[in-house]
Amino acid sequence: MEKLSLLTTEQSNPKTSRLDEMSIEDILNTMNDEDQTVALAVRQVIPQIEKTIEKVVEAFKNGGRLLYVGAGTSGRIGVMDAVECPPTFGTSPALVKAVLAGGKGAMYHAVEGAEDDEALGAKDLTDLQINNRDVIIGIAASGRTPYVKGALAYARSCGATTVSLSNNEASIISDYADIPIEVITGPEILTGSTRLRAATSHKMVLNMISTTAMVKTGKVYQNLMVDLNVSNFKLRERAKKMVCMITELDENKAESILIETEYNVKLAIVMILAEVDKETAQSLIEAAGGFVVKAVKHDPEGEG
Repeated sequence: MEKLSLLTTEQSNPKTSRLDEMSIEDILNTMNDEDQTVALAVRQVIPQIEKTIEKVVEAFKNGGRLLYVGAGTSGRIGVMDAVECPPTFGTSPALVKAVLAGGKGAMYHAVEGAEDDEALGAKDLTDLQINNRDVIIGIAASGRTPYVKGALAYARSCGATTVSLSNNEASIISDYADIPIEVITGPEILTGSTRLRAATSHKMVLNMISTTAMVKTGKVYQNLMVDLNVSNFKLRERAKKMVCMITELDENKAESILIETEYNVKLAIVMILAEVDKETAQSLIEAAGGFVVKAVKHDPEGEG
């Protein structure tokens, strides 16, 4: 068994060796200083993140899924990113899904021993019928969590694309990944508490992956989330603002077209900009693979 004490994420940070004696202001300034190094660490692995996104886009275009697998904080970060995709991008809850060691209850309460169960990681993916069109991202700050290792090993045996996300060099889970992403964030401010900088890096990387993949599959027009699920007053107002901004229509006209499309922002925009009826606009969007810019130009083969 590997020694956890040798992992970078388990080392003591010399800058905070007297954390308990610091003033509140000093603690906050130190935390802020240390947090600023996270983005720089993420920048070092952008080539690996790019490769991952390319695989995710390919998966989405071919009926595959993106699945995050993790335990504890790492798994919860995966859940947070996955559950935001349907409201933000109008996707099915099955397209981006998180698998958390210990099940849904582990989101709120630690499930003892779940992260140490390698066989459970494989079983949880077995239940999801993983196939070679899927992309599985195993997340573990330590890079050695048995649950994640078991999940990645099983996913690889199914032919799925496997990606690891960890915070230590030469992580064990990297050996089970087609694309290893090792974000070296270093020792934590509070020794071993990877819910701090390591977890921040996980959120940043997963945000980059899911958001960019959605951009590259037609879920965004310009820098606007035109496929959002309009489910409340705030989002109705946001939808109206987007349509007005893009089409330069007044609010009343924009709202009337949104009502006609049942607040389908993308459909409303294409109707207005392409000057077509609802049915034709829908056909243009489908022919363009969901990309508004292609649909408006009646150019399904154009650059996305």
